[in-house]
Amino acid sequence: MNYKDAFYKTVHDTPGGCEALAVRMGYTAGLLRNKANPNSTTNVLTMDDASRVMELTEDYAVLHALARRHGFVCTKIDAQPASDMAVLESVTDIWGSLGQVGTLVHTALADGRIDSNEVQHIEKAIFVSIRPMMELLARLNGMAEK
Repeated sequence: MNYKDAFYKTVHDTPGGCEALAVRMGYTAGLLRNKANPNSTTNVLTMDDASRVMELTEDYAVLHALARRHGFVCTKIDAQPASDMAVLESVTDIWGSLGQVGTLVHTALADGRIDSNEVQHIEKAIFVSIRPMMELLARLNGMAEK
């Protein structure tokens, strides 16, 4: 998903929809709807708009879409809950996501060839699997004795 589509989805999927979010941002609903419209040429999405929407909704799909587009992965660096159970939760998340990557690679190679659509699905699964690894690292850092 590209960042404009992610912004549109965030604006329209937030509780109360575009109208409620527009009030919180000090915009009219029409203005925010236009900024969220990927085809609008009059009211253009700005980085400030995207940042404010992420702050208000705590939905970071726009940030992840931008990072992925440029070959990066984002992970929150705030301390994660640090306990044995939280670490186990991270490890099982990693196993699940790596299993998904493995299944996609296996399926893609089963016919002896791989196409760009299959690679895109694998890439998405890989990006999804990196996040729980970074969360695990944050949790372990939180548990480390100083």
